[in-house]
Amino acid sequence: MQLLSFILFYPLIWVISKLNFRVLYVVSDLLFYFIYYVLRYRRKTGYNNLKMVFPDKTTEEIKEINKISVINSTDAFVESFKSLNISEDEMKSRFKFKNIEVINEIEKKNQSMILLCGHFSGFEWMFIIDRYIKSNFYAVYKRLRNKYFDKLVKRIRSRYNGRLIHTKETRKRIAENSKTDSLNIYGFASDQTPRVQKAVYWNYFMNIWVPIHTGAESIAKQHNLALVFMKIKKLKRGYYETTFEKITTTPRDFKDYEITDKYMKLVERAIYTTPELYLWSHRRWKHRDKTTPSK
Repeated sequence: MQLLSFILFYPLIWVISKLNFRVLYVVSDLLFYFIYYVLRYRRKTGYNNLKMVFPDKTTEEIKEINKISVINSTDAFVESFKSLNISEDEMKSRFKFKNIEVINEIEKKNQSMILLCGHFSGFEWMFIIDRYIKSNFYAVYKRLRNKYFDKLVKRIRSRYNGRLIHTKETRKRIAENSKTDSLNIYGFASDQTPRVQKAVYWNYFMNIWVPIHTGAESIAKQHNLALVFMKIKKLKRGYYETTFEKITTTPRDFKDYEITDKYMKLVERAIYTTPELYLWSHRRWKHRDKTTPSK
């Protein structure tokens, strides 16, 4: 069944990847209409998340943010297919790094790093970063159930020498790399919810008490990796700008969870600035209030 699904859908993906951008976004518009108005896929989840996070916004404001968020998500979805055939020059013109020198300065000190981001639209094209850095770039991801589509995602994201690490292999791979002289950058998106039974740390995220991932912080301390936050801004359809903010180059100087808290505050700030870019369809707050602040 996995192979059959791949055989059926891959030709469509390839055709989409060959479209010019004007037609590509017509496809995105049609996909948005089907998802938002016909399937109504997690439309209520997005609305409830926004209402919970922004209790002072009106119903009309919440609906508009939710709608634009889905539009941005479908844009990002078709843009990921476009990555199959987009030229390097065009990718560079559409996904820019405003202050890449933040990364380059850490590289000059011969220190590997963790690049932290949130689930914002546009991150699919960030692999072009390879053309601006000396380090090897790795991205931590959750493996797809369909092994054929999983291979396709790896192929798309490795066009610019990016490498994917499955979540379960992350610690082992970073430990192995740390024994070499190579410089490496590891991309983490740590703003989603961990499994509640494995959660070791809880705090407020967007004023709601939830479990929080702490893996990036613990790995950084173990291997003395710098930490940098990456914020993506959508300038207009098909054009993005990325800004980097150094969190620390001395992770061992921080108490437990201080770095995690700082990262989550940066995600919060980005959400408050452009909430329509965030992926609200994920059930990020499903474990809210399952433990007490004192515990």
